[in-house]
Amino acid sequence: MKSKIKKLLCMTMIGVLAVASMVGCGSTSSSTGNVSGKGTNIYFSIPDVDDTFRAALSDAINEAAAEAGATVTTEYCGNSTDDQLHMIEAAAASGKYNAIICRIVDISTALQMEIAAGDLPIVFVNNEPSSEYLKANQYIYAGSFEQDAGRFQAEYVWNKLGNPSSMNIVILEGEKGHAGAIGRTNAIKYFYRDNGVDANIVFMDHANWSDTEAYEKLDVFKLTNQSFDAIFCNNDTMALGAVKWLKDNGYDPSKYLVAGVDATADGCASIKAGDMYMTVLQDAQGQGVAAVNACAMLSKGQSISSIEGATDDLKYVLVPFVPVDASNVSEVQ
Repeated sequence: MKSKIKKLLCMTMIGVLAVASMVGCGSTSSSTGNVSGKGTNIYFSIPDVDDTFRAALSDAINEAAAEAGATVTTEYCGNSTDDQLHMIEAAAASGKYNAIICRIVDISTALQMEIAAGDLPIVFVNNEPSSEYLKANQYIYAGSFEQDAGRFQAEYVWNKLGNPSSMNIVILEGEKGHAGAIGRTNAIKYFYRDNGVDANIVFMDHANWSDTEAYEKLDVFKLTNQSFDAIFCNNDTMALGAVKWLKDNGYDPSKYLVAGVDATADGCASIKAGDMYMTVLQDAQGQGVAAVNACAMLSKGQSISSIEGATDDLKYVLVPFVPVDASNVSEVQ
């Protein structure tokens, strides 16, 4: 499966780098694979691995570290910014580590985490702080350009519906304040605005990445008696909850399109079954490799410039999203 994903990512990378250059951070790098992480001791702070993608990313980071010869110590901070701050302070003070990977709880606390880290470089993952809190070759983000996921969703659904001039849409967002939820949702709105489509958002609420909450939110939406054409979900788990709700309430998923993000095994199985319309591959393996490679370079005082996907401003290592529907789902799962 890794080779299939690599092929899809190579096909998508040109477009992603073009977008990155438009926002002022084009790619400069060309190297691939793991760099040597021998002697690199990484402290990894993450709320939990209860979410499907976070679990996959955590596994990918540990796998990439093992392949590179680095070591990783993982601590779970729950959803407490205070606990995360104190844990990072303690890790920095211990003198055991020379780099930190941080899946930050709250992106508004990035500066606090950087102060807590002292002289240690931080690679943020899966929740992108504002660019003003990133610093070239010191505090960077390794992940995907969140707006691409929402743009792919909007484009694919619009094309499938025959490029209508107006649509009624439902949006189920992830965790409030999460960069992915914000970026993906905004991109859906911007795509339709930029293409002159009257996209009427008949319902939008946070379902916190959960299938159960997605189902419950749609039960609330049902009380409004409004029509809809498609349901956009910030991740696959919520999309699967939406598919179940459609079926339980007598809707045909082939006519009321559901779009997700992550290309999880369950999400791809739903596409193969003809239920979920499409998803967007968020490459956990690629993000894990990018994060570990960045730590290996930064821990030695070196630049990330040689890492594939590194941007000109040396604040990001971008791993492309890939749209997935029935035409290419077998290449992913």
